[in-house]
Amino acid sequence: MITIIINRRKFIKNVTALGISLPFVKSNIKAASNPNIKNNPIILCSRGEKWGKKVLKPGWDILKKNGLLLDAIEKSANVTELDPKDTSVGYGGLPNEDGVVQLDAQIMNGPDHNCGSVACLEGIKTPCSVARLVMERTDHIHLVGKGAQDFAKMHGFKVENLLTESTRKIWVKWKENLSDKDDYFPPVDGNYDQDRSTGTINVLGLNPNGDMAGITTTSGLAWKIPGRIGDSPIIGAGLYVDNEVGAVGATGRGEEMIRSCGSFLGVEYMRNGMTAQEACEAVCKRIIDINGGSSKVDFNDKIVALSKNGDVGCASIRERKGDEPTVATWSKKGFKAIKGTYLIEV
Repeated sequence: MITIIINRRKFIKNVTALGISLPFVKSNIKAASNPNIKNNPIILCSRGEKWGKKVLKPGWDILKKNGLLLDAIEKSANVTELDPKDTSVGYGGLPNEDGVVQLDAQIMNGPDHNCGSVACLEGIKTPCSVARLVMERTDHIHLVGKGAQDFAKMHGFKVENLLTESTRKIWVKWKENLSDKDDYFPPVDGNYDQDRSTGTINVLGLNPNGDMAGITTTSGLAWKIPGRIGDSPIIGAGLYVDNEVGAVGATGRGEEMIRSCGSFLGVEYMRNGMTAQEACEAVCKRIIDINGGSSKVDFNDKIVALSKNGDVGCASIRERKGDEPTVATWSKKGFKAIKGTYLIEV
């Protein structure tokens, strides 16, 4: 049985119109009410306790010393990219259907709206670092495939095999068990294989000057068609940053974030008065709506947000009861892992 759970009063009217009576799920994330929080440095990632501390610590170490915000978010994102134990980002990420790891990443700088991205990048462990060079060293935004790899090599990056023995075995198992459930399109029964990883990580930051920046990096959908690009390198889909408002990042089913321009939409929701939490939930609600309602949704997306005043948000489309999405932050108050909310209970 599928139940929609919406936990902000701005959505009650929409739910009522659908004729659904729903329980209220209380969010642990609250809007910042203290004006002194403004311009206090904070760094956020779309992971919880387990990954959050090790991802955010190198970034916070830079940020707390008034180091460059772009350096801080890059170093934090690199942690996951370089860790072979994470199978959804960088080195050790699950490959495409041919057994080749293809990485996507983007970076966006709030003060000047400058951005850079790479897609289908092979052999380079830290795609977000290459995306930053695209942003800072060229007047382009996207570099793809061999062109992105050649650009990385030109800047001293080493081309390496990104398929670890562990992920190779997972890929071989998938190849050995191909069936009529493995298809380019969603299965006839509408249910995705739960082993099909969609991973990704977002890192968002706010420095003491009130400037904002963000990174999204991923190895993409496991077993994807070679050349498939998800939302992570697409500006406004997997990430968007506006220095006047805030930053939003996404993980999950990338095609849905592209169709909805989800991260850009989340920033615009905040611009129009929503808190970061309300904006995350509104993006999830929008994706459900454009797919024809909750009964049509057989995928998941998770949205995280950081507003200009340090307000944090986190919401996902669907989760099991007791398995709320989480977001982690590091600020002058220390490390904190916070449970978000979800709209559909499965």
